[in-house]
Amino acid sequence: MSRPSDHIDAGREGFESRDRVKKSSSTTNPVLSVLRVLWRQLTSMRVALILLLLLAIAAVPGSLVPQHQSDPNGVTKFFDENPQLAEFYDKIQLFDVYSSVWFTAIYLLLFVSLVGCILPRIAHHWRALRSAPPATPARLDRLAAYSTLKVSGEELPDRGQIIARAEDLLRKRGYRTVIIDRGERGLSVSAERGYLRETGNLIFHIAMLGVIVAIGIGSGFSWHGQRVLVEGQTFQNGLVSYSSFTPGRFFDPSQLAPYSVKLDSFTVNYEEQNQHAIGQPTLFDANVTVQEPGQEARQQSVRVNEPLRVAGTDMYLLANGYAPEITVKDPSGKEVFRDRVIFIPQDKNLTGLGVVKVPDGLEQQIGMLGFFYPSATKLESGAYTSNHPDLKDPLLTLNVYEGDLGLDSGVPQSVYKLDTDTMTEIAGRKSEHKPLQLRPGETVELPGGRGTVTLGDIPRYASFDIHHDPTQMPVMVSAIFVIGGLLMSLLVPRRRLWVRAVPSGSGLLLEYAGLARGEDPRLVQAVNQLLDDHAANLVGSSHTFRPRPRVDDTKAMEP
Repeated sequence: MSRPSDHIDAGREGFESRDRVKKSSSTTNPVLSVLRVLWRQLTSMRVALILLLLLAIAAVPGSLVPQHQSDPNGVTKFFDENPQLAEFYDKIQLFDVYSSVWFTAIYLLLFVSLVGCILPRIAHHWRALRSAPPATPARLDRLAAYSTLKVSGEELPDRGQIIARAEDLLRKRGYRTVIIDRGERGLSVSAERGYLRETGNLIFHIAMLGVIVAIGIGSGFSWHGQRVLVEGQTFQNGLVSYSSFTPGRFFDPSQLAPYSVKLDSFTVNYEEQNQHAIGQPTLFDANVTVQEPGQEARQQSVRVNEPLRVAGTDMYLLANGYAPEITVKDPSGKEVFRDRVIFIPQDKNLTGLGVVKVPDGLEQQIGMLGFFYPSATKLESGAYTSNHPDLKDPLLTLNVYEGDLGLDSGVPQSVYKLDTDTMTEIAGRKSEHKPLQLRPGETVELPGGRGTVTLGDIPRYASFDIHHDPTQMPVMVSAIFVIGGLLMSLLVPRRRLWVRAVPSGSGLLLEYAGLARGEDPRLVQAVNQLLDDHAANLVGSSHTFRPRPRVDDTKAMEP
């Protein structure tokens, strides 16, 4: 359909031929006939709603299955854990839902459907705004709200004056009016209002189209990346500075605004009073220094749901943990490795898992798989765990492996993963040497005199997600118009009212009738109010009449 259901009233009393959908003449070409039917179905509001529902359903896998663009590490992990299922998912593009063929097809069909639905309605609405109200129906008593008033008397105004007063009342109520003279069949005024209902409906659908266009095109210029910063580290906004980066289809490196962010400190407060919530975090606060070209450095705080906004980007605080400083020296005491190693939390008490890779400086390459316990507690089994996320009794344990780290193969490796398949465990549960254990400031020897390992300071780190999304403003504006248009289409009644004066004996019979397009519970009240005000205007005093839908309520009144 090219208009909403309440806009088509062909065959109903009170709606003329201009309101009806004109049927096109049949064509003898079967191909054109089929194409015409398909086009009508595609551009119907029913199909548009179905496509919108399908789009919402099609987006569900994007939140359940890791995506290449937003979570590449999650995709890799999924392939490792479920290789056969991952291959099937990859074939049907479940790892790239929003750029898949089937999602794009639904998206484009919805766009075409909305455009094909909106354009004819705009044309029809424009013609309706420029046209006069419809002619008065022959049988007003068949309409939804109807009542009569009989007036007589020597000083009775003529029909023209009576109808003119009715027209003046209707115009003051915001109706468009036209006077229709049918001689002995009566003089009447036809009035119509509520065009804002269809205007709001069109605004709603155009705004919905605006959301689709903004997301479809604007998302191509968006990008987002992640970066982990240890206290004291500085991030420069450039491609090489990101831990991971996902560009949009139309991304250009020139979009990256030059600025820097330094993580000065990361503050976490824990609950210590409530015995049922001991160790629960109450505050995450990343204190940063922001430096933009040509501006003075400024200090700001980044908290959960309180991002840092700088140069058109939003910097969100995602996660945090500990980055112990680990130093490795060869047997002669020469330093061959020093770094603050990121330990990824494995539980709510921040028990961390980290990897140390020492490719050079020793006789053979060394890899260490470490567990960091902020508040170490030994279990009956002999293993350790952390009973609090704060640094109350920190402990680092290291399983040491010797062999080829695979760094020279040319295949990129994750810094958070250690492939031990081609390596030999020289310290750990499967070795004759126990895992290394270190507390802050301690140094232990590697097995076989291979060197030493030292645990230094234990700073915190924070993980940030940095977004640039040019669709935010267009989507917000479109959403405002969506809500405004929806309210207009729901709250503004579309109705027609008529007042007709017909000679009756020595007086006149005044007929009042109304008809609504769609639901209008106040239609009868509108007809009642018009009758009361018109009667008071004629005689100078107020009379109350209570007409009911489809029931005559005739009253005689002497002036």
